[in-house]
Amino acid sequence: MINVNELFGDIDIYLFDQILKNRFTPEMKILDAGCGGGRNLVYFLRSGFPVFGVDQSAEAIEYVRRLARTLAPAIPSENFRVSKVEELSFPDKNFDVIISSAVLHFADDEEHFDRIIREMWRVLKPAGMLFARLASTIGIEDKVEKIAERQYLLPDGSERFLVDEEMLIAAAQRLGGVFVEPIKTTNVQNLRAMTTWVIRKNAF
Repeated sequence: MINVNELFGDIDIYLFDQILKNRFTPEMKILDAGCGGGRNLVYFLRSGFPVFGVDQSAEAIEYVRRLARTLAPAIPSENFRVSKVEELSFPDKNFDVIISSAVLHFADDEEHFDRIIREMWRVLKPAGMLFARLASTIGIEDKVEKIAERQYLLPDGSERFLVDEEMLIAAAQRLGGVFVEPIKTTNVQNLRAMTTWVIRKNAF
């Protein structure tokens, strides 16, 4: 019998929330854009979803390929590719869901952020869903120090590209996206704030 940890791995709890809300069905084609070691893919691999992943790290992609060979050996290794998220080697309107977990806050500036989200949007099918988790200023505006355009020093000592609610709403409007649920932010002991942004592409 598979226990919860074996089934879901070290999944982002807010992505797990989307699973509990029945927003995924097994035929959905999923891309983890910036997949790292694949921590958010364990459940989808075990459950037979057609899974894809990209990451800039060749070591991370090799790890995910090994993970896929263990959990879903029928999935081709070429589904997992070394790539920048803003330069995806997939055709337009190719995926039902795109996962972007802890990626967007590494953008260089607003233009780079926009390139990344537009590229993900390009490969998302009509009515497809973008799930993103990223650092923000929401709730810690007085605790972050601006050092460049949208680049901030956080109380935890890290430097990140930080969005705010206004920017996420404007980005969704530019893309023509519809909010699946309200923007939600978790304040981590006033050291950083992590925001969940879930939008759906127009069906037409």
